[in-house]
Amino acid sequence: MAARLRQRGLDVDISVEDGQVLAVLGPNGVGKSTLLQIVAGLVRPDSGRVQIGADVVTDTHTGAFVPAHSRGVALLAQQAMLFPHLSVGANVAYAPRCRGLSRAAAREQARHWLDAVGAGDLAGRRPAQLSGGQAQRVAVARALAAEPRVLLLDEPFAALDVTAAPALRRLLRDLLRERSRTAIIVTHDMLDALAVADTAVVLEGGRVAERGPVRSVLSTPRSDFGARIAGVNLVSGVVSARGSLRTEWGAEISGAGDVEPGVAAIALFRPSSVAVHLEPPHGSPRNVLAVTLADIDVHGPVVRVRGAELPDGAPGLAADVTAASAVDLGLEPGRTVYFAIKAQEVGLHPAHGMH
Repeated sequence: MAARLRQRGLDVDISVEDGQVLAVLGPNGVGKSTLLQIVAGLVRPDSGRVQIGADVVTDTHTGAFVPAHSRGVALLAQQAMLFPHLSVGANVAYAPRCRGLSRAAAREQARHWLDAVGAGDLAGRRPAQLSGGQAQRVAVARALAAEPRVLLLDEPFAALDVTAAPALRRLLRDLLRERSRTAIIVTHDMLDALAVADTAVVLEGGRVAERGPVRSVLSTPRSDFGARIAGVNLVSGVVSARGSLRTEWGAEISGAGDVEPGVAAIALFRPSSVAVHLEPPHGSPRNVLAVTLADIDVHGPVVRVRGAELPDGAPGLAADVTAASAVDLGLEPGRTVYFAIKAQEVGLHPAHGMH
């Protein structure tokens, strides 16, 4: 799609491969939700073109505009927006009925999708009887029951409490991966992007400031916003025992996170939580990794040192130290140092499998 909307300062050109999940990141007010509304057909751009598969659904040049309900798009927002007067089952059966399915076939579809999101036992309830997490699961089922060509997710976890969000994130990741669904997720939470997306764009001032694979955008961001929410260290591996990740080159990293052994995962930690030593530190329960420095960047009073790229080709690990420490330690490219990170500073999260 390429679209411009002067009133909201939006001017973007983005594309999503079939079967891919794109994360749209950026601060509030940059046009992330507007972008989804343009794709969904809820907002007409001043100029632009939106194409879904082979079908042009918006083209301001030719005047083409397919109405929202005929685009094959489902939009899932922060609030579940369920029909309050219908049962949960009837909410999910609504889209199949609109597609012309019989009442029995629609009910069967609703049962399938409610089971898929772990909400099969809620079919007879009214939306007012659901918790926030339950309502959002039902909203996911309702969106998928519409069999959309593109699923649009607008901050789908933002209104959930901290216990409900991780479970729904995992559920959505599995559902999107299962059938290589095409989706766009708008979020300002890097965990959402890491959990479900393949690629990411960062919007700043209504324009695309950077784009690329999710991991490179989050670990070596080039935009201001990317640097603010990301700039994190990401290490891939497999959970070897609860609370421990083994990388493909044999390093073990301890961290906090409820990931089952045998599951592909990432260890996540901030450069500010890394201590830099010239010799391996002894005696404290922490992760120690030998790193050959490749880059040194000064950001005001903070010096960010980054190691050479990891053996699996991922961006090198980064640490933030004071300028005085950088001088005292004699940090310079080519020097091998030791990064120490306390286990409680490391988060272990399930990795997003490649489509």
